[in-house]
Amino acid sequence: MDKHIIHDFDLCYRAVCSRDARFDGLFFTAVTTTGIYCRPICPATTPHAQHVHFYPSAAAAEAAGYRACRRCHPEAAPGSPDWNTRADLVARALRLIADGVIDTEGVEGLASRLSVSARHLHRELMAEVGVGPLALARTRRAQTARLLIDQTDLPLTTIAFIAGFASIRQFNETMQATFACPPSAFRRRPQEAQNGEGKLTLRLHYRPPFDSGALLDYFAKRAIAGVEEVVNGCYRRTIVLPHSRGIIEIRPMEHKHAVLLRLHLSDLKDLNLLVQRCRHLFDLDAMPGAIAEVLSEDPLLAPLVSARPGLRIPGAVDGFELAVRAILGQQISVAGARTLAGRLVTTLGEPLKEPQGTLTHFFPSPQVLARADLSGKGLTNGRIRALQALSHAVAEHGLQLDRTINREKTIEQLLQLPGVGPWTASYIAMRALGDPDAFPATDLALRRALERLGLTTTLKGIEQRSQQWRPWRAYATHYLWSSLTSVSGTI
Repeated sequence: MDKHIIHDFDLCYRAVCSRDARFDGLFFTAVTTTGIYCRPICPATTPHAQHVHFYPSAAAAEAAGYRACRRCHPEAAPGSPDWNTRADLVARALRLIADGVIDTEGVEGLASRLSVSARHLHRELMAEVGVGPLALARTRRAQTARLLIDQTDLPLTTIAFIAGFASIRQFNETMQATFACPPSAFRRRPQEAQNGEGKLTLRLHYRPPFDSGALLDYFAKRAIAGVEEVVNGCYRRTIVLPHSRGIIEIRPMEHKHAVLLRLHLSDLKDLNLLVQRCRHLFDLDAMPGAIAEVLSEDPLLAPLVSARPGLRIPGAVDGFELAVRAILGQQISVAGARTLAGRLVTTLGEPLKEPQGTLTHFFPSPQVLARADLSGKGLTNGRIRALQALSHAVAEHGLQLDRTINREKTIEQLLQLPGVGPWTASYIAMRALGDPDAFPATDLALRRALERLGLTTTLKGIEQRSQQWRPWRAYATHYLWSSLTSVSGTI
């Protein structure tokens, strides 16, 4: 979010009075007379302005002595979109904390990943969000636990360790301090049976509007046979995580401003990481209003934005898989790239012990692709070299392809690989690295869309026009791609 929004008291208070969902997650409202902090959409009676303070994060409100509201569930609020646009130290730290890095590696481990000292990291976080890394991690644990208590029937002891608490005592003390009641107090109604440990159903919230149809269509056209599918408005796929593997299903629930995530993991230790990846996959932390405001200033894009409110950028749950898909898609059709990816899965992917419908394999790992013989699969020699170079870079040289890394450095590393040019790097940055300003200026479909709208298609002209779309050029790209669906049926 814009870190200065909490300094505009009148704007924030108007949002609270109108329960404006566009501001959900951008700030939290603390009420001095009750000692409670809430989301802007809280259904409780609006407090008088003189009794209100605004905070940029739930952790900052808790550090000031406020307890989380038990009506509006601050733990379910969408994430702040500001950290999507930014790729600086604080933004990367917040993403890593959300993934649970402090629980496994501590503050020193987090600082090491960011190549700074723990003291410097603490100072930067204090300046930006009002609290240090330990407080942020503590709030994340409490919010995860509350979400699981409220939405699942898992035992409280299991929830404590999934959420990242080191002990039951720490769990109880934190929940008491955060919510002013013990964890057991939230179990006042029976939960829907979750069919055994490892199987869960969770609701992940977003800011409306949300064009789920366009998102599901995009995934359906690119679904890799054996690994993913879109059936009856539901996205399903196999997934491999650091400590577990399994299957996920995501179904939009438009009327509740949420998606329903059903998951079956071999080990719930990766739950936090999976939730964050699913949020990224469906771009649930986007702020459609802010994006539309910028893009609609261009008369060229305004009709497209108006026609598809809430268009999202398809993300990725596995950056390596997405990068392989990008290389396979160079200068061929979407269907052709999908066919090539399916061949890799069939011959090199690990089969599921028990196929689940059309889901039969896990996507091949970088280690497998790095040593595989890729001849005879319909791949050009150039694609084979590019895939093997990418696989070796990830498997042996530490190349990471996710939202927590330094984007500029990673793009530089990608461009050094044979067969990876600006288009491929931009596509990976857009979908795997979460860069909302990534812009594949040389993309043929993008040029075709611009040509239909009467804009010059020279590279210089495209680059110049795109400057007014910043920092949302990736969204502008998807709006332009979507304008072609009525003509060609593909992007």
